[in-house]
Amino acid sequence: MSLVTIRYAGPPDAELIADMSRTSFYEAFAKDNTKEDMDIFMNEQFTKEELMKEVEQSEGIFMLAYIDEEPVGYARLRVKNNLAHEQAIEVARIYALDKAIGKGVGKALMQECINKANELQMKSIWLGVWEKNERALAFYQRWGFERFGEHQFLLGTDLQTDWLLKKTL
Repeated sequence: MSLVTIRYAGPPDAELIADMSRTSFYEAFAKDNTKEDMDIFMNEQFTKEELMKEVEQSEGIFMLAYIDEEPVGYARLRVKNNLAHEQAIEVARIYALDKAIGKGVGKALMQECINKANELQMKSIWLGVWEKNERALAFYQRWGFERFGEHQFLLGTDLQTDWLLKKTL
């Protein structure tokens, strides 16, 4: 098994992160959604330009995962998105390319997210995940995340439900 390495990313990585975001999102969700909804989402709600702005404007903490010097995944933490009455950090995204699934990329990224949350003295770490994403739900459950709520997520014209999961640190 190849070693997964993590490095923190910044504005010079914006295009790489945007491209990886779009590729990994499409790989993960196109099979379970209509082409029309995916097209709307990718071309209006999840554009390369908007994703690049997130990185360039420092809208969070970004981490890139590499296997053998090839970028294969990333995570985005949002510090400002605390839960009510609790100092918490959000895992806004944790994505891996299909070719890297099962190679420890998610594990390495999640561990680094938890490390950063502890470094920032957060009380918990939380995220939202599509209720039908069984692979991701199983992954988060293995890490000790528990469901505490839900919210709506618009993918194209399809209003979907994301479960909110939290892990106390």
